[in-house]
Amino acid sequence: MSDTTTQVTDAQQASPPTGAQRKRRLWPVIIILVLAAAIIFAVLRNGRSNPQAAAPGEVRATPNIRTALVRQGSIGQYIGALGTVTPLATINLYSQVNGQVIAVHYTEGQIVNRGDPLIEIDPRPYEAQLQQYQGALERDQALLKQAEIDLARYQEASEQKALSRQTYEDQQQIVEQYRGSVKNDVGQLEYGKVQLSYCHLTSPINGRAGLRLVDPGNTVFSGGTSAIVVITQLQPISVVFNVAEDYLDQVRSEITQHKSLPVELYDRSQMRRIAIGKLLTLDNQVDTSTGTIRFRGQFENRDLALFPNQFVNARLLVRTLRNQLLVPLAAVQHNGVNAFVYLLREGTVHLQPVTEIAAEGNNAAISGLEAGDVVAITGFDKIQDGAQVAVLGGHAGERGSGGSGQ
Repeated sequence: MSDTTTQVTDAQQASPPTGAQRKRRLWPVIIILVLAAAIIFAVLRNGRSNPQAAAPGEVRATPNIRTALVRQGSIGQYIGALGTVTPLATINLYSQVNGQVIAVHYTEGQIVNRGDPLIEIDPRPYEAQLQQYQGALERDQALLKQAEIDLARYQEASEQKALSRQTYEDQQQIVEQYRGSVKNDVGQLEYGKVQLSYCHLTSPINGRAGLRLVDPGNTVFSGGTSAIVVITQLQPISVVFNVAEDYLDQVRSEITQHKSLPVELYDRSQMRRIAIGKLLTLDNQVDTSTGTIRFRGQFENRDLALFPNQFVNARLLVRTLRNQLLVPLAAVQHNGVNAFVYLLREGTVHLQPVTEIAAEGNNAAISGLEAGDVVAITGFDKIQDGAQVAVLGGHAGERGSGGSGQ
């Protein structure tokens, strides 16, 4: 009997646990995991709510910053726009006569002056035609002179009643006919001279010749649609750029006072200044599709740095603001639509709202501060309102400090 009881007990111990038994064993594990997750969440939440809180036993280091002085000075108020270099004159020369090209006097890309020979077209047919016109003129001039002599004789005879009045009046009309013939011949002769001049193409402006479009031996025709040489004026040259209509009143008020507004040109990276010129004129209407108006600036282009159809960045100086409070542009921070700076007082920075008036280069004109105030220009990721800071070196822009604030 005891053996049977022992076998039953061993069988019960060897059998797998039931579902209720498994649940009772998992409860302690679940509780431990929940407690661990709650601790981790609390630690992370505390770290996020106070990211600058120092760890227990840790001494938080004072952030190092660089500063600059608020100073008074002048700053330019500029309007920036993308512009295109546009020649003041581009001449496409076409053939006015039919003929064979016998000479090309320019080389590709050559700088030519007004009146320099460019292309020669065979002039012989037009020289022969001109000679015909000259001969016709001389013939009709001789006939006119003879008719005038006869008219003088008929007049004398008519006064003496030796010749009928009708014959005298007929002779008068013959003289008028010859005079008309002479005028026609003179016109034909002048036309022939013009046609002959078209055989010798010269440059109408000072500029640069383009790539060669015809060679000696080619035949050109009057009324052709293809130019045989293109001349582009380079000195002076202009730049056309579009400005938003919002700035129109500012620019127009300066122009009406007969002020010459400077225009600066920079390359694509806006790092290198290419040229300095002046505003020449502006268009007579606003482009309704873009809300802009076209401006044209003129540049001497002595070094030929500006090339037709080149894209440049134009900066138009509208006015110069004087006696402004200037700070480095890096000092001005933005929080949404508001601008502010960190003002340094007795080793502590304070957030100070400001109004940004204008910006030029690395400087900004602001209001809301006083000359001589000290503002932070670095370390913004480590400081906040009321934080203690340590200043590295002197103030940027101060004499002897090596700053670039001047």
